[in-house]
Amino acid sequence: MIKRFISYYKPHMKLFTLDMFCALIVAAAGLFYPTIARDIINDYAHRDELSPLFFWSAVLLLIYAIKAVCNYVVGYLGHVVGVRMQRDMRRDLFLKYEALPISYYDENKTGDLLSRLVNDLFDVSELAHHGPENVFLSVLMLIGSFVILSGIYLPLALIMFSIIPIIVTVTGLSRARMRRAMKASKKQIGVLNSNLENAITGIRETKSYRAEKIEIAKFNRDNGQFAAYRSEAMKSMGSYHSMMEFLTDLLYLVVIFAGGIFLFKGKINAGEFTAFILYIGMFMDPIRRFATLFEQLQEGMSGFARFAEIMELAEEVDEGKITPENFRGEIAFKDVSFHYDGGSGRDVLSHLSLSIPEGQTLALVGPSGGGKSTLCHLIPRFYEITDGEILLDGVDIRDIPLTWLRKNIGMVSQSVFLFDGTIRDNICYGTPDATDEQIIEAAKKANIYEDILALPDGLDTHVGERGVKLSGGQKQRVAIARVFLKNPKLLILDEATSALDNATEMQVQAALEKLSVGRTVLVVAHRLSTVKEAERIVVLDKTGIIESGTHEELIAAGGKYKALYEYQFRA
Repeated sequence: MIKRFISYYKPHMKLFTLDMFCALIVAAAGLFYPTIARDIINDYAHRDELSPLFFWSAVLLLIYAIKAVCNYVVGYLGHVVGVRMQRDMRRDLFLKYEALPISYYDENKTGDLLSRLVNDLFDVSELAHHGPENVFLSVLMLIGSFVILSGIYLPLALIMFSIIPIIVTVTGLSRARMRRAMKASKKQIGVLNSNLENAITGIRETKSYRAEKIEIAKFNRDNGQFAAYRSEAMKSMGSYHSMMEFLTDLLYLVVIFAGGIFLFKGKINAGEFTAFILYIGMFMDPIRRFATLFEQLQEGMSGFARFAEIMELAEEVDEGKITPENFRGEIAFKDVSFHYDGGSGRDVLSHLSLSIPEGQTLALVGPSGGGKSTLCHLIPRFYEITDGEILLDGVDIRDIPLTWLRKNIGMVSQSVFLFDGTIRDNICYGTPDATDEQIIEAAKKANIYEDILALPDGLDTHVGERGVKLSGGQKQRVAIARVFLKNPKLLILDEATSALDNATEMQVQAALEKLSVGRTVLVVAHRLSTVKEAERIVVLDKTGIIESGTHEELIAAGGKYKALYEYQFRA
């Protein structure tokens, strides 16, 4: 994990080196003041001329001017390095999110993923900037202070530096507690973000059921737990800081007491005693930097650990190298089995075999839980089958590149997702180079163009988050226009009209019929009236395929399909 963290410095090494060089100047500049103060007290204060005082004051002014410039560079460019590293990590994490399989998102909350992308990486960027800088400055100032103080009077310098083991011990004891507290608080903010995102997304249902008090109670519970975890983290930091302040005061006491004895016995003079007292500030500055560093280390490394945890996850497997030539759209399921939990649970599909010839419209019907939608999701490899094989024009889909496979499959589902943008953006999503003429033609085929013309901004009308400004039927037809523009050979319609009223369903159904021409179509439907014209209907339940045939054949057979059909129309 440390090697991965350090690797993010490489693209910004020039800026980082300049930052560290300026930090070196800042550390060196800070060491001059006590030494010059000692010389002024010992050598220049008793002279009759003021020129040495003016000279060394001018030297100090120049040093402080250079120090100010370097502090600006450290404060600005150092943060730029951290921000750019944060940008790079956020880019890599988002790329990883895009590469993870659908199954990962089934098991993880959106709020936690957002927390890793935003909150955690902010803490990481702070560590990336201040961590090396604080270590560098602290080590230089400690070494420099020790060398200079040893040159003044070694016994007193050794007494001062004997406090270091105590400080290191206190830091070590606090570190484990701080790490646990920080990790717990980061985990809880992910829970809070996830439930908050869920509450905001479902605000219409909340208001519909007058369940505001329930959501407020849940939020207060999660918010209170986060505050408790964060308070525990702050408690550990508070105890750490109070101990550091006590050690600082103790150091002043030790130097004043021991230095006073040495001054009384004539081992050091007043200027040297003053220099030692002034160097306490120089000595404690790196100690405080180390204290800050440990705080940043806990937050930053716990955030980076969560980042690295995602980066280690397995991505979608894409070893395909075979691209079907003259793709026809023939599908074959051969002894396919599948379950969601990686192999330990009941098969959703068990040893299923099914063939769909080129250009055929096949409908899947049957009770809920029979695996109809799952079967559709296996074709574009949203999930990997447990056993058997799925062939596309005779080629195993695992041997076909994912990009090519999904490019040639169009999907329209019940829960249409529109991105926050314009209608134009959503229609040409996935086909960004489409011309206005192509977009308009797709909209006309999808029976949505007249609705678009009636909107104030036409194609440039913003649809709102998840398409909230459009009706259900309009969203569905925008999604159909998107597939028209994609022009796939294979079309999957998963309950595409089940949530619509009858009038809107007729509009959408007409658009779907246009879309289905010349393509292999797999239709999942509960409303059997929408699949009567399918060339073949397959009845699927938990045991597998129980019936297959045309509408007329299945009605005549008097089996499960007829019972479902008569039940719907009787209802």
